[in-house]
Order: sequence, then structure tokens, then C-alpha cells
Amino acid sequence: MPRLDESLLTPMPPFSRLEKRQIREILDLASVRRFDEGVAVFEEGAPAERFYMLLDGYIRVMRITPTGEQVIALHIPSGQLFGIAQAIGRTTYPATSVTASEAIVLGWPMRLWDQFVAQYDGFATETYKTVGQRLGEMNNRIVEMATQQVEQRVANSLLRLINQTGRKVEAGIEIDFPITRQDLSEMTGTTLHTVSRLMSAWEKQGLVASRRKRITVTDAHRLVLICRGELPPSR
Repeated sequence: MPRLDESLLTPMPPFSRLEKRQIREILDLASVRRFDEGVAVFEEGAPAERFYMLLDGYIRVMRITPTGEQVIALHIPSGQLFGIAQAIGRTTYPATSVTASEAIVLGWPMRLWDQFVAQYDGFATETYKTVGQRLGEMNNRIVEMATQQVEQRVANSLLRLINQTGRKVEAGIEIDFPITRQDLSEMTGTTLHTVSRLMSAWEKQGLVASRRKRITVTDAHRLVLICRGELPPSR
């Protein structure tokens, strides 16, 4: 790929306080890769040899349960670091990261992590803010799993995705990467059958529209009411 311009990193929080010269230093130490959709950048349990910045696209973070079931823990949008095992005291990756769309990824050897933390103003503080936000999101999902009905959990997941990745289209707000009903079932701890039943009912009611792995929320307000338990269950 062609040599990347410093302006690509300037708006991204870990690098936003740095001078152009410093960003050039960081880019010169990076490797750049383009990934197709559905490709694992790294696997859960593998040695954490590199950390990454997602320049474009989306990353799906997944865990495998002891019984072999796949659970989607969260989605990472462009402009964020990932694979930052050293930031949480790990020498192996705690989860698998798979591209949810085509993606362009910068990568650095993990041995540079401490150097970046010490040398570049704001790198550490902004990175740990991101870690805190992700832990907060995962904690919220644990509470949802423990306290909410399936319909509320699926509605919450859709709302979370349009808040993080949504783009306005004529029909409403579209989740800006391919997502299937199987993905939703893995995000919400329920079965594909249940998610399919819900999505079909919501499409008939005008809450969502879906086609070719694309989901558009057409009535976000009613999904919020479902999350609050203020609407009767869909049939």
C-alpha cells in the first residue's frame, strides 16, 4: 500500500495530542494490511505479539465458551486501538478479533507498547479511557443478560449498534456493516430461531428492515420502549 499520510492518525484519540513529526515516527514503525470481511486478525489465546489500530472498517470481538459456543462480546469501530493485551496485563489475546467488514489495519510489535506509553503524550490516557468504555459496555451487557427478557436484549443490541456505527438512510438508521441474525443471537445469548422470530415480527410492525446482511432500524423510539418493558411482547 502507498505511504500513509500523518493526517490519518491526527483525529484519533491516542494520537490527537501529538505533533506531525511524532505521528510520522509512529507510522514509520507500523505495518499496514487490508483484510477482507470475516478474517481473523488474531485468535483468542494466541501470544499477543502485536497491537493494532483500525483505520477503516469494523472489528467483531468474539469469545468461545467452555462448551464451544461462540459469543460476540463487542464491536470496534474505525479509529480505535485493539489487540492491546499489554494494557490489561495480558501476554495472550483474551478474545478473537474478526473483521465485520473489509478493513484496513495498522499493526505494531507489542514490544513498542511501553515506548509509546512513555514517549507520546496522551497515548496512555486515551487508550485506558477506551479500555474503560469497553469494560463498561461489557458490564452493561452482563446486567442485561441477567435481568432482561430476550426481546429487550435484542432491542438493546440493535440500539447500541446504531449508536456506535449507524448511518442515516432514507428508511431510518442502518448498521454500517454486514450483520446476520446469527450474529445477533451470539450477541444476546439466545437462539437463532428466537432472533429470527423477533426480527420477522418487528419487520411486520415497521420497527426494522433487513436485507442481504444489512439491518436498518426504522423506529428507534419503539425499540427504546421495548428495552424499557413499556410495550407488550411481539408475537
